[in-house]
Amino acid sequence: MSLERKDEHDHKGWMESRELTPIESVYLTVLVWLDRRLRVVDYLEILEDLYYKVNMQMPKSHTEQYNLDNKFWYWYPLYALGSFSTVAYIVAAISGALLGFYYAPAAAAADGSPTVAYDSVMLIMGQLNLGYFLRSVHRWAAQIMVAAVFLHMLRVYFTGSYKEPRELNWLIGIVLISLTLVFGYTGYLLPWSQLSFWAGQIGVEMSLSIPLIGEWVAQLMFGGFTLSQATLQRMYILHVFFLPFITTAIIAVHIGIVWMQGIAEPH
Repeated sequence: MSLERKDEHDHKGWMESRELTPIESVYLTVLVWLDRRLRVVDYLEILEDLYYKVNMQMPKSHTEQYNLDNKFWYWYPLYALGSFSTVAYIVAAISGALLGFYYAPAAAAADGSPTVAYDSVMLIMGQLNLGYFLRSVHRWAAQIMVAAVFLHMLRVYFTGSYKEPRELNWLIGIVLISLTLVFGYTGYLLPWSQLSFWAGQIGVEMSLSIPLIGEWVAQLMFGGFTLSQATLQRMYILHVFFLPFITTAIIAVHIGIVWMQGIAEPH
């Protein structure tokens, strides 16, 4: 008598009775293996049940209510801008993390060289294998993300997708585009080149122009009224530590709300 646990659903026999592709066979084999040990399928069924319960509570979309699935096909590429900006953000995050291994956030060195930060960027661009490519990928991903987020906000506005019941996600989107611009500005200062220096000086002057709290904002964001090591250090901490975690968390909330409410088609 065998002590081996009997497969109640005979997964192996079911798989053999179907004409499965190699990819499907590997996927189902891994899924069955995990399910026997971690009850993965039970948790997937709970998520599926939750998904349908949440979506059944939402009103029908316009395409569902008026059977317009094939009437607004020319709008559909614009509905990929949110996903496109998310992919650009992921590419920028990965390439930025790799650049961080070689970047040094120091404005000056003990030997008198003008800027360690700028020298480290030059090392990445000129001496590191694929360094020029890596920095270019990071820069282009950031620029594409800014453009995609801006166009995404325009699409949401002109299609009326910000209206009830999606007002909260519209406000979250405004926060995300603001964080995207802060991401771009802090990253722009990190090479500590002439362009970075004068962009930072403009930021200081803009901070000082704020009524009542201008000097306090300049001290907090730039470490003073002139650019220094404290400025570069603040930009680096914001760009590498604070903004990624905050932005990733808010993106997760934003996508979660879209998943619960569904996509708002053109009105």
